[in-house]
Amino acid sequence: MSRKVIRGFVPKRLTAAREKAGMSRGDLARVSDVTETAIGRWETGARSPQIDHLAKVVRALGLQMSDLVIVPSEGRYPGDWRVLLGLTQPELGKKAGISTTMVGAIERGEARLTEDVAAKLSAALGIPGGELRESYERARSRPPGTPA
Repeated sequence: MSRKVIRGFVPKRLTAAREKAGMSRGDLARVSDVTETAIGRWETGARSPQIDHLAKVVRALGLQMSDLVIVPSEGRYPGDWRVLLGLTQPELGKKAGISTTMVGAIERGEARLTEDVAAKLSAALGIPGGELRESYERARSRPPGTPA
Protein backbone atom coordinates (compact mmCIF):
# COMPACT_ATOMS: atom_id res chain seq x y z
CA MET A 1 0.00 0.00 0.00
CA SER A 2 1.39 3.39 -0.91
CA ARG A 3 1.47 6.05 1.78
CA LYS A 4 1.21 9.73 1.09
CA VAL A 5 3.76 12.19 2.35
CA ILE A 6 2.53 13.99 5.45
CA ARG A 7 2.27 17.64 4.46
CA GLY A 8 4.18 19.83 6.87
CA PHE A 9 6.16 17.07 8.58
CA VAL A 10 9.50 18.59 9.62
CA PRO A 11 12.19 15.91 10.16
CA LYS A 12 14.54 18.32 11.98
CA ARG A 13 11.85 18.99 14.58
CA LEU A 14 11.64 15.28 15.33
CA THR A 15 15.40 15.02 15.75
CA ALA A 16 15.47 18.10 17.99
CA ALA A 17 12.56 16.83 20.13
CA ARG A 18 14.16 13.41 20.54
CA GLU A 19 17.49 14.91 21.51
CA LYS A 20 15.83 17.39 23.89
CA ALA A 21 14.13 14.41 25.58
CA GLY A 22 17.58 12.84 26.01
CA MET A 23 16.68 9.82 23.91
CA SER A 24 18.66 7.93 21.33
CA ARG A 25 16.82 6.59 18.30
CA GLY A 26 16.93 3.20 19.99
CA ASP A 27 15.36 4.59 23.16
CA LEU A 28 12.57 6.26 21.20
CA ALA A 29 12.00 3.11 19.18
CA ARG A 30 11.65 1.06 22.35
CA VAL A 31 9.24 3.40 24.16
CA SER A 32 7.13 4.16 21.09
CA ASP A 33 7.07 0.65 19.59
CA VAL A 34 8.26 2.03 16.24
CA THR A 35 11.40 0.65 14.64
CA GLU A 36 14.67 2.47 15.02
CA THR A 37 15.15 2.18 11.26
CA ALA A 38 11.85 3.97 10.61
CA ILE A 39 12.72 6.77 13.01
CA GLY A 40 16.12 7.18 11.37
CA ARG A 41 14.58 7.36 7.91
CA TRP A 42 12.06 9.98 9.08
CA GLU A 43 14.77 12.08 10.69
CA THR A 44 16.92 12.05 7.56
CA GLY A 45 13.93 12.73 5.32
CA ALA A 46 14.43 9.47 3.44
CA ARG A 47 10.86 8.37 4.26
CA SER A 48 7.64 9.97 5.37
CA PRO A 49 6.05 8.49 8.48
CA GLN A 50 2.73 6.71 8.55
CA ILE A 51 0.41 8.82 10.68
CA ASP A 52 -0.38 6.06 13.18
CA HIS A 53 3.34 5.39 13.76
CA LEU A 54 4.16 9.08 14.03
CA ALA A 55 1.35 9.43 16.58
CA LYS A 56 3.06 6.78 18.75
CA VAL A 57 6.34 8.71 18.60
CA VAL A 58 4.60 11.99 19.40
CA ARG A 59 2.96 10.42 22.48
CA ALA A 60 6.26 8.87 23.59
CA LEU A 61 7.92 12.29 23.41
CA GLY A 62 5.05 13.97 25.26
CA LEU A 63 4.36 16.27 22.32
CA GLN A 64 1.43 17.37 20.20
CA MET A 65 1.30 16.43 16.51
CA SER A 66 1.48 20.17 15.72
CA ASP A 67 4.98 20.22 17.24
CA LEU A 68 6.24 18.08 14.32
CA VAL A 69 3.71 18.81 11.56
CA ILE A 70 3.48 22.46 10.55
CA VAL A 71 0.62 23.43 8.23
CA PRO A 72 -0.72 26.97 8.70
CA SER A 73 -4.47 26.90 9.34
CA GLU A 74 -5.20 29.16 6.38
CA GLY A 75 -3.63 26.62 4.00
CA ARG A 76 -4.98 23.38 5.41
CA TYR A 77 -6.77 20.70 3.45
CA PRO A 78 -9.23 18.32 5.17
CA GLY A 79 -6.52 15.65 5.50
CA ASP A 80 -4.28 18.05 7.39
CA TRP A 81 -6.88 18.38 10.17
CA ARG A 82 -6.97 14.57 10.45
CA VAL A 83 -3.18 14.30 10.54
CA LEU A 84 -2.94 16.89 13.30
CA LEU A 85 -5.13 14.61 15.42
CA GLY A 86 -2.91 11.62 14.62
CA LEU A 87 -5.75 9.74 12.93
CA THR A 88 -5.68 7.45 9.93
CA GLN A 89 -8.49 7.67 7.37
CA PRO A 90 -10.14 4.49 8.74
CA GLU A 91 -9.97 5.87 12.29
CA LEU A 92 -11.57 9.15 11.24
CA GLY A 93 -14.21 7.32 9.23
CA LYS A 94 -15.12 5.20 12.23
CA LYS A 95 -15.19 8.23 14.55
CA ALA A 96 -17.37 10.19 12.09
CA GLY A 97 -19.57 7.27 11.07
CA ILE A 98 -18.65 7.47 7.38
CA SER A 99 -16.68 5.16 5.10
CA THR A 100 -12.92 5.31 4.70
CA THR A 101 -13.51 5.71 0.96
CA MET A 102 -15.64 8.80 1.59
CA VAL A 103 -13.02 10.27 3.96
CA GLY A 104 -10.36 9.92 1.25
CA ALA A 105 -12.59 11.37 -1.45
CA ILE A 106 -13.48 14.37 0.72
CA GLU A 107 -9.82 14.93 1.61
CA ARG A 108 -8.93 14.99 -2.09
CA GLY A 109 -11.91 17.21 -2.92
CA GLU A 110 -13.27 14.56 -5.26
CA ALA A 111 -16.62 13.87 -3.58
CA ARG A 112 -19.41 16.29 -2.82
CA LEU A 113 -19.31 17.50 0.79
CA THR A 114 -22.92 17.26 1.92
CA GLU A 115 -24.23 19.02 5.02
CA ASP A 116 -24.60 15.66 6.79
CA VAL A 117 -21.04 14.53 6.04
CA ALA A 118 -19.65 17.99 6.86
CA ALA A 119 -21.39 17.94 10.24
CA LYS A 120 -20.06 14.45 11.04
CA LEU A 121 -16.51 15.27 9.99
CA SER A 122 -16.47 18.64 11.75
CA ALA A 123 -17.61 17.02 14.98
CA ALA A 124 -15.09 14.17 14.67
CA LEU A 125 -12.26 16.61 13.92
CA GLY A 126 -13.34 19.11 16.59
CA ILE A 127 -13.36 22.03 14.17
CA PRO A 128 -16.11 24.44 13.10
CA GLY A 129 -18.03 23.48 9.96
CA GLY A 130 -16.81 26.62 8.23
CA GLU A 131 -13.17 25.59 8.74
CA LEU A 132 -13.89 22.18 7.21
CA ARG A 133 -15.72 23.71 4.23
CA GLU A 134 -12.89 26.19 3.58
CA SER A 135 -10.27 23.43 3.67
CA TYR A 136 -12.46 21.28 1.41
CA GLU A 137 -12.77 24.14 -1.12
CA ARG A 138 -8.97 24.55 -1.08
CA ALA A 139 -8.61 20.84 -1.84
CA ARG A 140 -11.17 21.06 -4.67
CA SER A 141 -9.57 24.11 -6.26
CA ARG A 142 -5.91 23.10 -5.92
CA PRO A 143 -3.90 22.94 -9.16
CA PRO A 144 -3.79 19.58 -10.97
CA GLY A 145 -1.00 17.35 -9.69
CA THR A 146 -0.91 19.06 -6.29
CA PRO A 147 -1.32 16.47 -3.51
CA ALA A 148 -4.09 17.07 -1.00
